[in-house]
Amino acid sequence: MTTFDKREKAFEDQFAHDEELRFKATARRNRMLGAWAAEKLGLKGADADTYAKSVVAAEFEDAHDVVAKIRSDLGAKGVTVSDADIAGVVTEFTARAVADIKAGK
Repeated sequence: MTTFDKREKAFEDQFAHDEELRFKATARRNRMLGAWAAEKLGLKGADADTYAKSVVAAEFEDAHDVVAKIRSDLGAKGVTVSDADIAGVVTEFTARAVADIKAGK
């Protein structure tokens, strides 16, 4: 293997690693976001867990569906949360998810 080939392989390995971390962080963030929304909706226990899982599943349909789902579900129950508040929670949970994964949690 030439030096160029080794370097290319290292970049490919790093890219794969970064994508895996991004996937894990996004799933973790969406789970936290689902738990947050479940609390706002008054869900507890198994119902809250099921709802959080449905938020994670929404990511696989379309990344924008996560926020749209939460906004719609909260609105349907008459819970008023601004788009800015949701965006703030998404940002907070993204940072927390990345930190947790880097810490090996």
